Amino acid sequence: MKFMYQALVFLATKILFVLQYFNKKLKLFVEGRNETFLKIAELKNEKTVWFHAASLGEFEQAIPIIEALKKEYKQYKILVTFFSPSGYEVRKNYKLADAICYLPLDSKSNARKFIKEVNPTLVVFIKYEFWPNFLYELKNKEIPTILVSGILRENQLFFKWYGGFMKKSLEAFDHFFVQNVTSKTLLNTINFKNVTIAGDTRFDRVSKILEQDNRLDFISEFKNNQYLVVAGSTWKEDEELLVNYINHDASENEKFIIAPHNMNGDAVLELQKSIQKKTILYSTKAGKNLKEYQVFIIDTIGILTKIYAVANVAYVGGGLKTGLHNILEPATFGIPVVIGNKYEKFQEAVDLVKRKGCISIHHQKDFSSIFAKLYKDEGFRKSTGEINKKYIQQNLGATKLIMDYLNTKL
Repeated sequence: MKFMYQALVFLATKILFVLQYFNKKLKLFVEGRNETFLKIAELKNEKTVWFHAASLGEFEQAIPIIEALKKEYKQYKILVTFFSPSGYEVRKNYKLADAICYLPLDSKSNARKFIKEVNPTLVVFIKYEFWPNFLYELKNKEIPTILVSGILRENQLFFKWYGGFMKKSLEAFDHFFVQNVTSKTLLNTINFKNVTIAGDTRFDRVSKILEQDNRLDFISEFKNNQYLVVAGSTWKEDEELLVNYINHDASENEKFIIAPHNMNGDAVLELQKSIQKKTILYSTKAGKNLKEYQVFIIDTIGILTKIYAVANVAYVGGGLKTGLHNILEPATFGIPVVIGNKYEKFQEAVDLVKRKGCISIHHQKDFSSIFAKLYKDEGFRKSTGEINKKYIQQNLGATKLIMDYLNTKL
């Protein structure tokens, strides 16, 4: 297994080098890594805490810990690495990090060179990022390493009879802070006892959203005190259901804000053309009387959280493809959340669907039925949203648990 893994990493490096010329995202993936060692050179001889996240969602789980560290340990530099362009490109200018770069592909030579250059005091991996060569090197160097907001599943290699190579890499972790009982039980079955059920740090992050100023005058103008559905981080398959409902079933008194995941100009224009109701884009809103429009497409980034603040109902995209986006942000405002049917990898979605604060739909009939009910039944809408608000409040505290542990290591 070990030899096979090393061969796959080598092969992936060669294949990606070729494929980058045919795919914009892969080009970012490959070219971005060319700058990694230049960026980490800035941290030489500095006391550094290294955070690694796969993408944007995992980085959101790192933020509360980074904020706490910056407040209590100003002498430490913060390094953030990403695996995916969708995380790096959005957060490459995050102000609390001293260096942000891509993680090199997980070869032995890359792992040795990277860790030698950074020489971190402490390493924090997020959720389910397990790169064996990096982990082996961290263990060899005896660098304290923890996993936070971790989720483990029975089908992962660690728990297979042939997964010894991957299982051994877990020995690099001094402690596992996991989200649920299942993850702790699975780790216990392979003799890892250094496990704490801490929950998800994102609860601490989203709870602070309520303390900030969430007003956006142009959104208030568009809403005009009417019923508002906000569809966040939508993919094409989400938009097909939404547009069908808007065109054929929605009342004229229902307003919609759509914030697509893909903001490519052609894709946004295609979405706008598919909607038969009066529709405006964020990029063309200047000088327009926004209250006259029924649909508002947000073709920019960074304001979705503030938009959720004025929603009556939220639809969160990605759940029809197994890539569900953040449902905790709308949930913290105490509104119902509707998602697709592929959400099993997201503990908060599993919990909230079970509690009936989050509603899972499978197809157009489900979608149209639940949105009609949410619009017409105010009591149902309010009680559903209250479940979400209560759930957020009940799950605070993961950051404090983790910081109590880190205080013993720094």
